[in-house]
Amino acid sequence: MRAILRRMPLFLGRAPAAAFIPFLSVLGAVTALGLGTSWAKQALFPAVGAQGTTALRVGLSALLLLLIWRPWRRPLEAGDWRSVLLYGSTLGLMNLSFYMALRTIPFGLAVAIEFAGPLTVAVLSSRRALDFVWVALAAAGLSLLLPVGLGGSALDPVGVLWALAAATCWGLYIVFGKRLGHLHAGQSVALGLSVAALVVLPVGVWHAGTALLSPGVLLAGLGVAAISSAIPISLEMVALKRLPKQAFGIMISMEPAVAALLALVLLGERLSFSQWLAIGLVMGASVGCAAGTRRRPVAAQGVAA
Repeated sequence: MRAILRRMPLFLGRAPAAAFIPFLSVLGAVTALGLGTSWAKQALFPAVGAQGTTALRVGLSALLLLLIWRPWRRPLEAGDWRSVLLYGSTLGLMNLSFYMALRTIPFGLAVAIEFAGPLTVAVLSSRRALDFVWVALAAAGLSLLLPVGLGGSALDPVGVLWALAAATCWGLYIVFGKRLGHLHAGQSVALGLSVAALVVLPVGVWHAGTALLSPGVLLAGLGVAAISSAIPISLEMVALKRLPKQAFGIMISMEPAVAALLALVLLGERLSFSQWLAIGLVMGASVGCAAGTRRRPVAAQGVAA
């Protein structure tokens, strides 16, 4: 990791005035995602539930990105459509599972548990013995959060299961996303979110019905969609163009801590010492995996949550 950090100033030193742009972009992406999710939990959950909130966020995000990227301008090969369907389906189920988890467990802890997905993918794609150290570190963190864990956690078991489902979907989202690596990022994300919307909209409509069409709910949903998806995606693309993938992976690992801090300030979700320790252990495992990355794709992307 020291070698990576030493190279980062050289990488950014060619444009001193813009040296902080990629770092601020990652911080802005993680913060925007946390703000949008906190707003959704506070403003939309009471009105349309987690299911309706997911439908609004994913559906309106898809509309925004379709307008921005206009993916129909670039034709797809026949085989690409199957990959888009798999990628989009897991993206939709990941968002739904994550929001379902937020009903009963704190935001920061849900993010920490969800990080198990990309960490697993990173380790399984590695041949380095050191990565198993990061597995042990992540497992120690999760053991403090799971209802049967060593930390005596009082987390709701159903909420934890939803978070683990989100972690599984995040891992699959990365696997299927690799198959679309030859496409323009904006095109693949716009099409993926469109498929995700088709997956979660029926669930949201079934749960919330016509409440989804309330002007206030639609306006709040549009704000959540912009802050939680459109803004983070744009900022992450800016960062990825200017940062080595290892550096990006290290920086994005701060997401659980940022989520926990925002939830503390905006939602009043206080965590115990063992829960903060668990977040720190999971973040450490993520940083370790990212620092050891060579040619592997970035293991974690904040926009997925």
